[in-house]
Amino acid sequence: MLAVGMVTCATVCVRAQAGQQTSSSSSSKQGSKAATATHSPLDSGAVSNGVYRNSGFAFTCKIPPGWVLRTEEMNTRESEGEESGGSKPIADGKAGRVLLAAFSRPPEARAEDVNASILIAAESAAAYPGLKAAAQYFGPVGEVAKAQGFEADNEPYEFAVGAKTMVRADFEKDVGTRVMRQSTLVMLARGYAVSFTFIGGTEDEVEELVQGLSFGAGKAAK
Repeated sequence: MLAVGMVTCATVCVRAQAGQQTSSSSSSKQGSKAATATHSPLDSGAVSNGVYRNSGFAFTCKIPPGWVLRTEEMNTRESEGEESGGSKPIADGKAGRVLLAAFSRPPEARAEDVNASILIAAESAAAYPGLKAAAQYFGPVGEVAKAQGFEADNEPYEFAVGAKTMVRADFEKDVGTRVMRQSTLVMLARGYAVSFTFIGGTEDEVEELVQGLSFGAGKAAK
């Protein structure tokens, strides 16, 4: 049974999106590679020319032109909030960290359309006793999603990003006259559970964001 208390990646996205966050339950079989208790130092990656690159996990992610980056701000806010609340801060490299938080507009700016966003986060797999497959990571995160009004479109399923096989689940939530769509992809690598969350107002918008993710850059993730 996974530790439900460690749902920092879902919590961060909920705070930043004012109610938009992650995933579903369940257990598909992928990422069958067991997560190791010891992990490598967490590579925070960097953004250059509209592309986020992370050599430690060997992937890149395109950021649409004009988007707003809030990565450090989200890590700082989470760390400060957890210090007063008493649980583990996501900014702690051993616990986890938001690697990329990008929004089509500042989260506090109100508008009629859905604020499209990309959130990439990594958490120590050791924080989830019994975590052996990427699909298991959707369990505790799915509870947060349900509490935020999201409905799962499907059970977690295997999804190929180039030569990389991950686990993906898709969700939606009615927000007034609009529908918020979300896809979350998860992999286990280097002792971490790494999640890639893409939010948009249409399926095409989400798919376009997902297609900006690619693997093979830098060192290979293990």
